Amino acid sequence: MNAYDKSFPVSWEELHRTSKALAWRLSEMGPFDGVVAVTRGGLVPAAIVARELELRVIETACLASYRDKERGQVEVLKPATMAADGEGWLIIDDLVDTGETAKELRKMMPKAHFATVYAKPAGRPLVDTFVTEVSQDTWIYFPWDLEPQPSQPIVSKRS
Repeated sequence: MNAYDKSFPVSWEELHRTSKALAWRLSEMGPFDGVVAVTRGGLVPAAIVARELELRVIETACLASYRDKERGQVEVLKPATMAADGEGWLIIDDLVDTGETAKELRKMMPKAHFATVYAKPAGRPLVDTFVTEVSQDTWIYFPWDLEPQPSQPIVSKRS
């Protein structure tokens, strides 16, 4: 059995709408001093959230854990130095999956508010706010990973 049995393609419009919904949820929790965008997936949602919350200070935390669909060790390429321990800061990522990246972010910025657009069950306890939960066996295809192409039905007719 493949680790990712289901696929969930996300359009630019859907990502924008869901990131804006995340901003609505976060608007009642601020004010925040700034946003830490988790690269690379968190860059687009962080820009949308920062715009909606009128936040002008955007920092990045650059971490790598995926190689294609294979998960590896979390590598910190650049910490978010402006955010220090995270107090008053908002961490934004596209997705929390197994939670390994989230654990590393929590170590770096334990006082930050951590929010993601999507959450899977294994990582969900590590984030403070999210919008949409998907099953652990779902691979989310973000708009930057997609090109227009024909798709097969979920269930195809058997001959």
